[in-house]
Amino acid sequence: MIIDVWSDVVCPWCFIGKRRLEAALSTFAHKDEVTIRHRAFQLQPDIKSTIPTSALLSEKYNLNPSAVKEMQTNVCAIADGEGLCYDLDETLSGNTFDAHRLLLWAATIGKQEELLEAMYSAYFEKSKALFSHTDLVSVALSVDIDADVVEDILLSTKFTDEVMADQNLAVQLGITGVPFFVMDMKFGISGAQPLEAFTKTLEEAYLTRT
Repeated sequence: MIIDVWSDVVCPWCFIGKRRLEAALSTFAHKDEVTIRHRAFQLQPDIKSTIPTSALLSEKYNLNPSAVKEMQTNVCAIADGEGLCYDLDETLSGNTFDAHRLLLWAATIGKQEELLEAMYSAYFEKSKALFSHTDLVSVALSVDIDADVVEDILLSTKFTDEVMADQNLAVQLGITGVPFFVMDMKFGISGAQPLEAFTKTLEEAYLTRT
């Protein structure tokens, strides 16, 4: 079974959804037959600068600072329930195109899952940015990926077409928000649904294969 996961590395619900999928898989009898594949999705594809996330949320949703703080506190509490330790006070928002290019490349060396986990943790738990080449080299080094190789990828246009293809496929499938999980291109889960939704959908998807 292939599970395609459309997500963005700056989406707090995507890390939460990742944990819930992992929890469901931990009790899934056929987990050894499952392959998880990251698919690129940009929440802010047109953003050109790096700005405080609180300012971005305030403008996007027309919220005052206290409402933004309340929103982020709520997300942190939910993340805590999944064993995550979010710190959203100083997070920044920026363009994630290069981060996705790097993740798609990492799949070719068997490092995608490890790098994605490191990116999520760096961003949400350590308030580190993921937008410059320096940022991305640093997080890649944390999972023992060679810095020179990463720099070469980032300085090139490699995996640009792959990122665009993922985003175009999302449009074709009607995906407008993330996380979005698709099992064998037949069963979809929109958002960081409760654990029971993942467990049920995994079983249903597997039954269609037998």
